[in-house]
Amino acid sequence: MEPAPNPGKVAGLRIVVMGTGPFAVPMFRALLASPHQVVALVTRPDKAAPGRRAPVNPMREAAEASGVVVTAPQRINDPAAIDELVALAPDLLVVCDYGQILVPAVLGVAPLGGINLHGSLLPRHRGAAPVQWAILAGDEVTGACCIHMTPQLDGGSVINARSTPIGATETAAQLEARLAAFGPELVLEAIQRVAAPHRPAGAVGTPQDPTLVTKAPRLSKADGIIDWNLPAARIARMPRGLDPWPRATTFLHAGGGDSGTSPTRLVLEEVVVGPAAPPGTLAGSIVTADDAGLVVACGDGGTVIIRRIVPEGRRSMAVDEFLRGRFLGASARMGQA
Repeated sequence: MEPAPNPGKVAGLRIVVMGTGPFAVPMFRALLASPHQVVALVTRPDKAAPGRRAPVNPMREAAEASGVVVTAPQRINDPAAIDELVALAPDLLVVCDYGQILVPAVLGVAPLGGINLHGSLLPRHRGAAPVQWAILAGDEVTGACCIHMTPQLDGGSVINARSTPIGATETAAQLEARLAAFGPELVLEAIQRVAAPHRPAGAVGTPQDPTLVTKAPRLSKADGIIDWNLPAARIARMPRGLDPWPRATTFLHAGGGDSGTSPTRLVLEEVVVGPAAPPGTLAGSIVTADDAGLVVACGDGGTVIIRRIVPEGRRSMAVDEFLRGRFLGASARMGQA
């Protein structure tokens, strides 16, 4: 979808930004440098596991460094949180990587409603992890877009979008950084369109086609455990799509002379699609193990070649280094612990 023509200059607006993760930082900084006034950042509350520090919140850091008021309600849809928003008197909400769905009462606080910057070409990959799922799905092209928000998750009309090819070796972390760089242009242009004088009433943009919707749910640790019954191409994409978290993991069962030892947990860092497996080879079986890598059978009759790994408790290394002095028996395989 090509950006729409510039509808004309818009006077500075009072904007409340809602966001947490690094994807939102470039557009946030662009808003701070624009004629608009960022009156507050609404972010997720800090949450730390017992005995650990809370994870880094890039948006909180950016806001505090710029002197922007920060608020972090447990539930943005609670009456007290809505009252706090009302007191800020925003003209528009700008949302990106926030983590809570906004009910109509929240969207109604701002006369212009809300716009959301999303890391995919909607309606493809609605949800919390669009960049990761684009790689896992094998998409050749992805992008970022702004929508005019509705209470439905990522379901609003698409205001503008920018597409880009996905690199053959590009990780989710690398792709997310590239897509985030589209944010300033997309958000500033979307604000121009939403706030344009004399625009028709109602949502701005093109309604999404519900028949093209795909989901990109939040990832869990379980998503990183490799199911060797999957096709080879899908498994080969997992190290890229699950970087930096939860990462693609499996367990090596040495078999043979090492059958009494515990399985070794491996994080897979570099994996490519290999040749067809010998007929009748069970998924997860190690076909060959040498300096070229570990060749493992997959569920579609193909294989993957594992070239680089992180054994549990050790550093990243090439497979040939890992295999030195290690014996793999005839029944060696990859799979669950």
